[in-house]
Amino acid sequence: MDFDVFFNKLVKECASLNVCISEGQAKSFFKYMNLLIEWNEKMNLTTIVEPDDIIIKHFIDSLTISKFIDRGAKVADIGTGAGFPGLPISLVHEDCEFSLVDSLNKRIVFLQEVINNIGIKNVSTIHSRAEDFGKDKNFRESYDIVVSRAVAPLNVLVEYMLPVLKMGGFCICMKAFNIDEEVKNAKKACELLGGSIDFIDEVTLPNTDIIRKNIVVRKIKDTPNRFPRKAGIPSKEPLV
Repeated sequence: MDFDVFFNKLVKECASLNVCISEGQAKSFFKYMNLLIEWNEKMNLTTIVEPDDIIIKHFIDSLTISKFIDRGAKVADIGTGAGFPGLPISLVHEDCEFSLVDSLNKRIVFLQEVINNIGIKNVSTIHSRAEDFGKDKNFRESYDIVVSRAVAPLNVLVEYMLPVLKMGGFCICMKAFNIDEEVKNAKKACELLGGSIDFIDEVTLPNTDIIRKNIVVRKIKDTPNRFPRKAGIPSKEPLV
């Protein structure tokens, strides 16, 4: 896909989300896409490799939560993988500060290459297990917004996210359509961790039948110091 075709498609799809994309920002997305395709040939970063699919299922999907990102916010992306949703959001919210957190160093190496190649100034990478990140005094309760896409069941995910969130801040947990059971199972976990499910935003990706549900969890109380538990425990013994 050449840049002109990419630019026109990205601008059109972003407009459906009320997100405005400049030509300079589109060039950054274009470089990101091409690096993702190139690096994916030597390491498993994504199963989505066609440019049209990357635009919709990675870039636009990530930007469905752009409307919730406040100006000047400090944002953490837990389990970012190949940079989703944090990196696309950082490209349209240049006034915010983003931390991309992942447990696999090869992904961090890829993300750092993207950041260096594009010249992104508002993003840092952190190689860490989510549980260790939440225990680190340098990060605990220091973020205004914490985001995560398709990482873990909700009752596990909030144990990763709420400990690094400031009081009054909120998590955005990006999920597929069928989440009723997950939400039900996560209410007790949210309560134990100092959170409360605020609302659920339903989005259909443009020109598809793909429905996303983005769960917004507000932090209303301090998270007890015993959380998150040791690495591996939240996924093996979820809070119920």
